[in-house]
This record gives sequence, C-alpha cells and structure tokens, in this order.
Amino acid sequence: MRIDDSGTFVEYWRGVRQRTRRLLPVAPADRLEWEIAPGRWTLGDLFRHLAAIERWMYGENVQGRPSRYPGHGRDLADGPEAVGEYLDRMHEESCAIFGALTPEQLAGKSVTPAGTPITTFKWLRAMVEHEAHHRGQISLLLGLLDVKVPQIFGLTEEEVRARSAASPPG
Repeated sequence: MRIDDSGTFVEYWRGVRQRTRRLLPVAPADRLEWEIAPGRWTLGDLFRHLAAIERWMYGENVQGRPSRYPGHGRDLADGPEAVGEYLDRMHEESCAIFGALTPEQLAGKSVTPAGTPITTFKWLRAMVEHEAHHRGQISLLLGLLDVKVPQIFGLTEEEVRARSAASPPG
C-alpha cells in the first residue's frame, strides 16, 4: 500500500489508534503495572511505549530528525488517567506532524534510528505494524487477567463462524 496523501493516512491512523485506545479503559487499574514475569513489560509500559515511540521516534524521523524516544517508564505517565492523557497527547502531536507531510515528503526518505534510509510512507506503514504487534500483546495480557477484550471490528470469532456459510470451503 502506497501512502501519498497525508490526510487520508491520518484518518486511517486515528482509527488504528482508536482500536488500541479502547483497551486501556478495560485494564484493571490495580494491574496496570503488573508484570507477567520479572523484567517483562506491563500494560502501562506497552501503552506508554506506543505513545512515546509514535511521537518521539516516528514523528521525529519523518521530519528528518533523529529519534528522541524517552523509553516507556512510569516517569512519563503513572496511573490509568495519566497514561490515557499521555497516549492521547502524543497521538495528537503526531497526527499534526503526519498530517503536514506533503506528497513529496511521503515519497522522500526518512532515516531510522538504526541509520537506515527508508521511504517515509513505508516508515509510516511500519508504525502501523508496530502498533498491531503491541496491541496483540496488550490483548494477551488482558486475557491472562481474565478481562474481556473488546473486539477489534465488532464480532467475535464465534459470531463470524455462526454467520458464515454452513459448508466449509474447498
């Protein structure tokens, strides 16, 4: 998928983030910083990471600047309300940056933190994949906490199967 219109991308990206954002309110406040094992990322870490990496890595790189990623620690936002505010604020700042990109900038190059030049629209695609990766981790952690996770697109697997044709394909 080629991205050559920043406004269309931002509209799409807002939907992607909205699907991730819906998971924060269902996370038990007293388990936001629970570790599945020592040294493993918490739900709070994952949300803070998504906020920070969007703004301070992708947002900087697409402007031709180096990453300023500050990590994912509690010093960035502590507690469900603060984490939500941080996630939303970083997203709004990032969307303003992404929305200002011209078609020429989208087709131009950004440089990753590894020093690799990459077409800017491909770097933004990588951001979407990164979000999906961590959304899966968040969903898994919530499941381990026995939290019902909101469906991404409205139907559960069982509901899709029930609404599908009775005979299997093939």
